[in-house]
Amino acid sequence: MTVELLAAAACTLLGFGIVEAARHRRRIHSVPVRIHVGGTRGKSSVTRLVAGGLRRAGKRTVAKTTGSLPSFIFPDGRETPILRAGAPNVIEQARIFASARELGADAIVLECMALQPELHWLCESKLIRATHAVITNVRADHLDVMGPTEADVARCLAAMIPIGGVLVTAEETHLAVLEEACLDRNTKLVRVTQDEVLAISDHELARFEHIEHRENVAVALRVLAELGVDRDLAFEGMWAAPPDPGALTEHDLAFFGRRIVFVNAFAANDPDSTSRVYHLARARYPELEHVIALFNLREDRPDRTRQLARDTACWHSADHVVLVGDGARLFAREAGRVNIAKERFTIVDHEAVDAMFESIVELCGRETLVIGMGNIGGPGFELVRMFKNRRTLMPDPTRVKGELL
Repeated sequence: MTVELLAAAACTLLGFGIVEAARHRRRIHSVPVRIHVGGTRGKSSVTRLVAGGLRRAGKRTVAKTTGSLPSFIFPDGRETPILRAGAPNVIEQARIFASARELGADAIVLECMALQPELHWLCESKLIRATHAVITNVRADHLDVMGPTEADVARCLAAMIPIGGVLVTAEETHLAVLEEACLDRNTKLVRVTQDEVLAISDHELARFEHIEHRENVAVALRVLAELGVDRDLAFEGMWAAPPDPGALTEHDLAFFGRRIVFVNAFAANDPDSTSRVYHLARARYPELEHVIALFNLREDRPDRTRQLARDTACWHSADHVVLVGDGARLFAREAGRVNIAKERFTIVDHEAVDAMFESIVELCGRETLVIGMGNIGGPGFELVRMFKNRRTLMPDPTRVKGELL
């Protein structure tokens, strides 16, 4: 009797699974334009930029980001945080399609939330079936899951390329891997060239209220062009799109006799991105000779912490290196393995955020550049908020935005 009950239960569950899969396929095909955005850096920004351009072009568009703060974006541009009972799960994408169908969406833009290679293909083939995919770039991040090499990351990301669709990418180093996958899947490869990136003018970048990366804008613009959106219309929508909470920002403070410029680059957390941000921030504020490298380090990202400590040398020139977060002491130990003395670091890993802020201010001279790197989670959000809320200087209108990251 027990065996018969188990068999009946198994058949019932299988039946429910088949029915739900059929329902999800109907939800997928009810949304004509489906854009799946992956890559190492810039996914959240590109997702928001493309959605903004489509809204301005009259497409009823929903979007979902999974970056600094997972968010669902409605067709009118309003957004709401996505609340999760447990750890992130790719099945979440199916629920987003259900909402998109209820809202009568013409288009959906989804940031990829997969890490494991098999999940990239599962998300694409079973949950999204994109008409257009984006792979922003390939860099050395999440090597514990997608690695061990950068080429492995490229192969992992290639798993999200749809069959018979369009792939837009600005990747250059590992382009051959993506080309091979597109050929295998009969997918059109659209490469965003450096000429297209450089064609984004300083004036166009300055129209964004936050600091936007030129390459992200070029990628989003090319996706929108593939969908028939006029360049001027696309820019209007992108300028109006709200930035991701972890977007690159800068805050210029006049603080009790000190000038402190804080660059929020916490989203740059692989060695290449971190080095680029650091050097560009230095070049952006050459008048500020005193520099503090601020790393926010998460205990659950030990491989990322090791990378930043061992493989990133840009911060060695800083006057002070401040480490916050649960991974601070791991960073110091790993830096010691490449002969960086522990005395170089100011560790404030068990202080309240306001105390962290005061510890940073105490290290500042009369004019100081503070560059935040590592991770936005944990105390990162609150540190950004504290610097932002204490901003008292108007930004320099002659300084062009958009050259960081």
